[in-house]
Amino acid sequence: MTEFERKYYRDRRGTGCAKWDGLSPEYGSELLSMWVADMDFACPDSVRGIMMRAAEENLYGYFMPPAEWNSVFAAWEKERHGYEIRPEWIRHTHGVVTAIYRFISALTEKGDACMILTPCYYPFMSAINDTRRRLVCSRLRCRDGYYTPDLEDIEEKIKKENVKALVLSSPHNPVGRVWTKEELGAMKEICARYGAYVISDEIHQDIELFGHRHIPTALAGGDNDRLVTLTAATKTFNLAGLSFSTAIAESEELRGKYDEYALALHGGSNITGYLASMAAYRDGKEWLDGCREQIEHNALLFKSETERLLPEAVLSPLEGTYLQWIDLSAYAEADELENIMKKELSLAVDCGNMFFPPEDGKDDCHIRINLATSSSNAAEAARRLGRLSERKKRK
Repeated sequence: MTEFERKYYRDRRGTGCAKWDGLSPEYGSELLSMWVADMDFACPDSVRGIMMRAAEENLYGYFMPPAEWNSVFAAWEKERHGYEIRPEWIRHTHGVVTAIYRFISALTEKGDACMILTPCYYPFMSAINDTRRRLVCSRLRCRDGYYTPDLEDIEEKIKKENVKALVLSSPHNPVGRVWTKEELGAMKEICARYGAYVISDEIHQDIELFGHRHIPTALAGGDNDRLVTLTAATKTFNLAGLSFSTAIAESEELRGKYDEYALALHGGSNITGYLASMAAYRDGKEWLDGCREQIEHNALLFKSETERLLPEAVLSPLEGTYLQWIDLSAYAEADELENIMKKELSLAVDCGNMFFPPEDGKDDCHIRINLATSSSNAAEAARRLGRLSERKKRK
């Protein structure tokens, strides 16, 4: 057990936690929760401090956003990612997924084509379908579990389908890639060539692992006239329940389109989101360093155990995020995977078919495992997966 785990790990069962208490009771209390992307770690002490002070004041009326929030956030982006931003570029929403819905609606029209790279975080598909846009998918190339964008396919489909926006996950959920500057620049250049916007979800930007460095799409070359970057402290510091995110748009024209759309929606952000994210960005560096070391520790432990027990499983290299993507096609059929996970192995995971449109994902045999938990949970998940070796022998 690491020092970080000893201090910050929490058993979240019985706390109203969606990840643990939201599990279906039909599978019993032994279900090990390794699915939804939040952490089993308490937040940085600075977050507790600022929230306690707010609670002691016991005043929850209309508020002014903290004057220092923009400067604290800008300092974080510059120091961690080399991205210098201006206050006027910033907008806030109740979450990155909310922002995706809003920017798709603001920048495109009903019936317009919007592209994702599959496998892809499933709310991207919902955002496109729910806003009555047309979903276009470009499948990532995969070689031995390592994924790269298919630039030829991306360009061909953007041109043929008249794609108006690429919704990009960077670092990529679920395959764990931290895109290189060259990969990002190439995708950005293709979009610029055909006049498509790039909506870059960079919520996992701070979970950089094993020496990999996240490159903001804004720094990948070319101009940023048709780019919006979405991020939040929520994945970095486990603040998802506060529903607070940040959008960065350098283009005045793009911001104008968004502001015009958002005006009709009305509403604002919650003061707790401002306070908690400000405290985390200002004083959470040491916590984040420990958290990333914990995730790397869990990833190595999980990889070692899984490869020992299931030598034909293919684990994608985990460069960023805390979500391990695993190909189990050597041990199970796609149509039985979910039942095997829950009923035979007592594991709550996200199965691969969720990350594709229904027809594209019906034969997928991947699972996504959340490693932002205790080392014992990571090891136990690997041991439970190891039982799949018995199923293969029976076949």
